[in-house]
Amino acid sequence: MNAQRATMSIAGLFVLISLGLAQANGQIDITSVSWLWFTAFVGLNLFQAGLTGFCPLTRILVKLGLRPAT
Repeated sequence: MNAQRATMSIAGLFVLISLGLAQANGQIDITSVSWLWFTAFVGLNLFQAGLTGFCPLTRILVKLGLRPAT
């Protein structure tokens, strides 16, 4: 695992932890606020991209003409 993938994993984990802590403290109810599911999806995708190296958005951006990371 390189530094970029570790950063993605940690960032995704922090997003998921912050959602979990807000839910646990009663600040939000993730079962009734549907837009928070988008935040959870982004955090989960960041986490899995850091672990696996596969990011769907990166593939889309490369197909649209952006250069991949070296």
